[in-house]
Amino acid sequence: MKKSLLLIIAFAISFAGWAQNYDPVKTLVMLNQLDKAKADLDKAFTNAKYTSKPEAFILKTAIYASVSMMDGKKDTPAAAQLVEEADAAFTKYRELDPALSLINEPIYQNGIIMLYSNYYTFGYSDYNNKSYDKALEKLKKAIQYSDLLIKQKVLTSTLDTNVLILAAITAETGGYKDEAAAYYTKLADAKVGGEGYEGVYRYLVTYNFGKKNMEGFEKYKNLGKEVFPKSDYFDFDKVDFAVGLVNTFAEKLKAIDEVLASDPTNFKANQVLGEIIYDTLNPRDEEGAILPENYNELEKKMVDAFTRSSKVKPEYEIPLLYIGDHYINKASRVDEKRNKHAQDMKARTKPGTMASKEDVAKRDALDKEYWDTMDGAREPYLAAASIFADRGTKGELEARDKQQYKKVTSYLSEIYGLKKVMANKAKNLADKAKWEAEEKKWNDRYESIKN
Repeated sequence: MKKSLLLIIAFAISFAGWAQNYDPVKTLVMLNQLDKAKADLDKAFTNAKYTSKPEAFILKTAIYASVSMMDGKKDTPAAAQLVEEADAAFTKYRELDPALSLINEPIYQNGIIMLYSNYYTFGYSDYNNKSYDKALEKLKKAIQYSDLLIKQKVLTSTLDTNVLILAAITAETGGYKDEAAAYYTKLADAKVGGEGYEGVYRYLVTYNFGKKNMEGFEKYKNLGKEVFPKSDYFDFDKVDFAVGLVNTFAEKLKAIDEVLASDPTNFKANQVLGEIIYDTLNPRDEEGAILPENYNELEKKMVDAFTRSSKVKPEYEIPLLYIGDHYINKASRVDEKRNKHAQDMKARTKPGTMASKEDVAKRDALDKEYWDTMDGAREPYLAAASIFADRGTKGELEARDKQQYKKVTSYLSEIYGLKKVMANKAKNLADKAKWEAEEKKWNDRYESIKN
């Protein structure tokens, strides 16, 4: 009886020692007897003393990750389950050993490498199958293990570009814009270059502009130009992006207004704003065109924008021409109404009788509207004419300038002719003489411009 008791005690002591001795199982792993290593580990894991130390879990990580790569298990649901359990074991190990004191042992390093490889492969497979949510979750795991291997200097590179670009593209395709930006940012901040990587910087430029982060927008636009100097994409400025990233008229106005809110004297923003509104208020195909209900509001906004751009570049005639041309186009529409009313009035009025007071009043109102609208072109055309005259004095008037100059002087002569008629109707002889002189002046100027 005494002898039996001693045997039981000896066995218990022996088992207690074995319960915390990981070398037998580690030896099996090194001998590549992975099935037996897993079987012995699973049996040992039923003993609380065996799992009382961190090493039990990093050992499980290495064995399960290795078994998942064996022939017959690789690329199967069983392999995926093994990898998941290996990852859970490593998470437990990190909780028990935050310093990761065993990470440099080759057997354990190899387990982490295989976990990284598995998650990368699984993520790539899910990406190809367009399962972007699943792919992204697996690639996040791959990045975690990649970062760990880099930190531990197991991987010699400072950045795992392969897994980061795949994660970024997966996140972008799956609609996870913020996560995509985070991965692209790591790549861009490292100034990765070469074929296929220009999109990294393009994404961040667009992303930061959309977030109204102008500092980030400029940073990645400049980085993109530095890494890809031959690309024209990074020459575009914030105004180009404001207009180019949206489609509707209202969206474009809003986008440019946002640029001007922080940069009110931006020449290009003001000029583009004016041109966009101009195209809306002056449709090329007038027939059947419906002008916006807030025409007057938009007209003021357009004139203000062109006025601001003209102040920034006082030697630049284009914004002035836009304003003048707008009023000429507007006056042309009023003139059509005048002519139509004149025809209708003639048809309604019997020969030898006077037109009705209503018709006469409407005629006079349309005449005034026409004259006033034409006069709206006078000031901007005068300013443009001054610019052209200055260029002519310096011998810098080009062929295109001459055509615009002739157009401006022709309209100025016509405008002053209308003012002369108005002064004559009002029996204001002094004004009539003054406007007549101006009419002649601009008519003579027109004749003096050589083609």
